Amino acid sequence: MKRVLMIATGGTIASTEDGSGLAPTMTGPELARQVPLLDTLCELDFVQPMNIDSTNMRPRDWLEIARSVRDAYDDYDGFVILHGTDTMAYTAAALSYLVRASEKPIVLTGSQQPMANPFTDAKLNIYHSVLYACDDQSRDVNVVFGGKAICGTRAHKQRTMSFNAFTSMNYPSVAYIRGGRIVRPAGAPLAEKNGGAPRFYDTLNERVIVLKLTPELRPSIFDLLRRDYDAVILETFGIGGIPDHDGSYQEAIFDWVDSGRTLVVTTQVPEEGLDLGVYEVGHAYAQKDGILKGDDMSTEALVAKTMWALGQTRDPAEVARLFYEPINNDRVPR
Repeated sequence: MKRVLMIATGGTIASTEDGSGLAPTMTGPELARQVPLLDTLCELDFVQPMNIDSTNMRPRDWLEIARSVRDAYDDYDGFVILHGTDTMAYTAAALSYLVRASEKPIVLTGSQQPMANPFTDAKLNIYHSVLYACDDQSRDVNVVFGGKAICGTRAHKQRTMSFNAFTSMNYPSVAYIRGGRIVRPAGAPLAEKNGGAPRFYDTLNERVIVLKLTPELRPSIFDLLRRDYDAVILETFGIGGIPDHDGSYQEAIFDWVDSGRTLVVTTQVPEEGLDLGVYEVGHAYAQKDGILKGDDMSTEALVAKTMWALGQTRDPAEVARLFYEPINNDRVPR
């Protein structure tokens, strides 16, 4: 029988009502005891590095979760991380970069309703996640939620209440779980191969911010960000439009990257990605050194990958190399 380590971190799945709103109180073993037939799938052990609402999840917590996986990696066949849904996609993306090319499955799941709710989705999500972690074809970081498995770099929370909370952004789901069976579509994406041992990383640069363009947002915002941030992920209009009223945006953006900082350009449109070469209002930025193009990556993955890349090096050429290297199916370059 396989051995799986359950890493409990809190979230809605572990929450109970204390009169002031839901807050995580239940532990991993307490949650597992509520799931029928779980003990028939594998031997299950537990660690609890934190018990927090995922709104409070920070990069330092991603590193702690990654350490929990690293410290136990040789002793287990798979890992299931119980996590709140609000920031699960960020954590799944971060773990994809912090634990690269794992041939053992690292699965994140949670629920839209607490375990104590009579109509909770927690039991099925936990059961499916452990089932997926025990399957011989499972590997790398994935989110298992609402009956499907999604690459850790492609998950996005699309709904706040429905049980099918997560969607796979610009990429097919890895698998579906139906009636206790894992169904892998023909041509489903394959995980990155590393010849055995994964590569673990333990540094991130937290000085990364997402800036969403809105009409009349002033380009002087870049001056205000200089003190606290090394990288901006700029969510542009449409397929890559940046305002060009009087040249002030181009001046502000070029000054930003010429100062040694990083700019990642993406789109605020959820699906189909970026192409700076289509319109004149984006074309000027397409070849500028220091400007990285997000292509079809999710914003969650862009945040995590930029933090990871800048955590390894500040050399612009090396940052670009790491950024453009596909990891856990995070990008399909144009």
